[in-house]
Amino acid sequence: MSGIYIHIPFCKQACHYCDFHFSTSLKKKEEMVLALAKEIALRKDTFKNEVVETIYFGGGTPSILQTADLRFLIDAVFRHYNVIDRPEITVEANPDDLSEARIIELSQNKVNRLSIGIQSFFEDDLKLMNRAHNVAEAKQCLQMATKYFDNISIDLIYGMPNMSSEKWLQNIETALSYNIPHISSYALTVEPKTALHAFIQKELIPPLDDDLAQAHFHLLVETLENNDFIHYELSNFGKEGYFSKNNSSYWLGKKYIGIGPSAHSYDGEKRGWNVANNALYLKALAENKVPMETERLTKTDRYNEYIMTGLRTIWGVSLDRIATEFGKTYLDYLHQQATKYIEDHLLFIDENTLRTTQKGKFLSDGIASDLFLLNLE
Repeated sequence: MSGIYIHIPFCKQACHYCDFHFSTSLKKKEEMVLALAKEIALRKDTFKNEVVETIYFGGGTPSILQTADLRFLIDAVFRHYNVIDRPEITVEANPDDLSEARIIELSQNKVNRLSIGIQSFFEDDLKLMNRAHNVAEAKQCLQMATKYFDNISIDLIYGMPNMSSEKWLQNIETALSYNIPHISSYALTVEPKTALHAFIQKELIPPLDDDLAQAHFHLLVETLENNDFIHYELSNFGKEGYFSKNNSSYWLGKKYIGIGPSAHSYDGEKRGWNVANNALYLKALAENKVPMETERLTKTDRYNEYIMTGLRTIWGVSLDRIATEFGKTYLDYLHQQATKYIEDHLLFIDENTLRTTQKGKFLSDGIASDLFLLNLE
């Protein structure tokens, strides 16, 4: 089983924290949709032995496209690939794009999962992030979406400057009041060349506080787990039966194709990435070429990726798999590097699987990087 990710590289406006690839000019939107469909067709042979179980529209802002455009791309996938009967088809959407008519349209066009970029239920946070929607739109869209969609995820951001734990708890409780079955929540991070980075450099807003973010994270985990959510990946919480199949496929090492500018692909041995430039992408597809670079992963690359993804999830890192797939040298190294984290109660071994403790979850990326091997080949 595998998945197809389709990157829609357009947004109404730039969020102050975002460093993803997108354009705020929609002049080439129709040309881009045709190019995406062409790439879907051109890449079919690389997936001819695969069964597609997820189609995910990310971005950018996929909801900026017309429903007919999304359906055109979904139909292209069904036409060229072997797709299961009821694949998980997710569209990322912003609240300001989701009128009731639009939600009904999406529900009638094979889309069965919405991922809605709420980020916060407070106006001052939304203004700081430069989001295109306001709190009223966020609440109204959730009231409507839950009438037509069972499978909904929302995004929330924690670690905002000067955000108290009480305010963060209000955000979580507001989300819970809509009975949403999946929540993705991320710490606000400062990426180079973003507006947020410039604001902090100019001292217009205070620097981010790691201790505050960690306190918010632990409050998030505790509150959601007390409300029947399973913390199945560092940033993702789902009720039973509502884990994101698309995201889970990345963490479980399944194959996927990335369609569109800047999209990434993985076939089990090689990783590929498309050019992160709309004009160059369109030019290449006009010539029936896919503008993608690839790299073959070494055994050590694959080991490092498995450590990183495994420690982020409830599935952990199987020591049996390390032994059989990578060998004794890797297993011995992992035991050696993990010892200090086990002694500090940040990692533990259960059923021959290495996992993070509750205390270690927030630090899992840093711990994983310390378990990486530089190269054994």
